[in-house]
Amino acid sequence: MYVLRVLTTHPVRLLLTLAGIALCVVLILFILGVYNGVATGSVEYVRQTPADIWVLQANTKNIMRGTSVLPEEYCTELRRDTRIASVTAVLLFLASIEVDNHEATVLLTGYVPGAAGGPPRITSGREVRGDGEIVLDRAFAAKYGVSVGRRVRIHGDSLTVVGLSSGTNAFVTQYAFVTLPFEQSIVALPGLASFFIIKLRNRSEADAVMRDIEREFPNRFSLHAHEPFLDNNIREVEAGILPLFFAIALIGGVVLAIILSLILSVNILERRRDFAIMTLIGSPTGYLRRVVVVQAFVIAVAAECFGLLALKPLLLLIETISPEVSAMVTLGHIVMISIAVIVISTLSGLLASRRVRRISTSEVFA
Repeated sequence: MYVLRVLTTHPVRLLLTLAGIALCVVLILFILGVYNGVATGSVEYVRQTPADIWVLQANTKNIMRGTSVLPEEYCTELRRDTRIASVTAVLLFLASIEVDNHEATVLLTGYVPGAAGGPPRITSGREVRGDGEIVLDRAFAAKYGVSVGRRVRIHGDSLTVVGLSSGTNAFVTQYAFVTLPFEQSIVALPGLASFFIIKLRNRSEADAVMRDIEREFPNRFSLHAHEPFLDNNIREVEAGILPLFFAIALIGGVVLAIILSLILSVNILERRRDFAIMTLIGSPTGYLRRVVVVQAFVIAVAAECFGLLALKPLLLLIETISPEVSAMVTLGHIVMISIAVIVISTLSGLLASRRVRRISTSEVFA
C-alpha cells in the first residue's frame, strides 16, 4: 500500500513515466517484429518455391546478395537426366516500374507461367499467363494504390496487373512477376537466366544428381539442395540486418533503465524523511531497499501492460502509412521482453536503492 501511495502522490509524473517506459517497450517489440518480418518475408520466396535443387552460377550461394547469370540453354542439357522431372529457368534483377507518374524499384522475376519460380501465394487475381501481364506484391500495391486490372509501365511497356501476391515483401524492395520471355526482352539478352529450379522424380536422389551434374559440368554451377539453400539466404539476411536491430533494441533497453533509475532516485530524495522515520523505528535497510525495488517492478509491469495494449493499434497505423513495413510480433517476443523488463526494473531498483543507505535518522528532525 505504501508503494501505491508513493506512486500516486504525483499522478502526472506517474503517467509520464508509464508513457515513457511503455514507448520503450513498444519500440523494442516493434524492432523485433520488423526484424522477424524482414527475416521471414525476405526468404519466403525461396522457402515456398517447390525446388529440390537450386542451380546458380559457380561460387554463388544465395539470391539475397549474390549475383548469378547463366545461359538458359543449360536447361536442355540438364533435362537429359531421366531422374529430373523438370528444369525451370528464372531471371531476377532490379527494375524500375512506373505507377501513375511515380517510379519505384521492384525485384522483377521472370518465370515460366505454371512452372516453379512464380509468386508463392496469390491473394487477389491470378498468376501471369502472357507477356503483357504482371503480378505485384500486395504491400507494394497498397503503397502505390494499385489494384488488379490497373496498368503499370516497365521500360516503356504497358502491363496489366492481373494479381497480387504475398510472401514477396523483402522490406527494402518487393518482388514482381512477369513471364520469362518478357523479362529477357527487357535486358535485350534472350536466353539469359539467374538460376534454374530442378524438381526430381525422387527427392532422395538429390545428392547423387548434384554429384553427377558437377561431374558433367565442372566449375560451371553452384548446386544447392533446397533446405541448405534456404539456410544460406537466411544467414545473409541476418548478417545484414541483425546487428542494426540489436543495437536499436539495446538502446531502448538502456533508455528504459535510465528512466526507471531517475524516477526512483527522485522519489527517494523526496521521501528521505519517510525513510529516515522508518529507519528510526527499526525498519532494516534491506526492507527499505525492497520497497524501492517493488516500486520499480510495479512501474515496469504497469508500463508494459500499457505498451502491449498500444502495440497492435500502432502496428496497424504504421502498416497503413508504410505497407512495406511488416512487423511480425510473436508470443516469444512478448515473453522475452517481459523477462527483460523484469530484469531491468529489478536492476534499476537495486541501483537507485543504494541511496537509502546514505539517509541518516537525523533527517527526521530536519
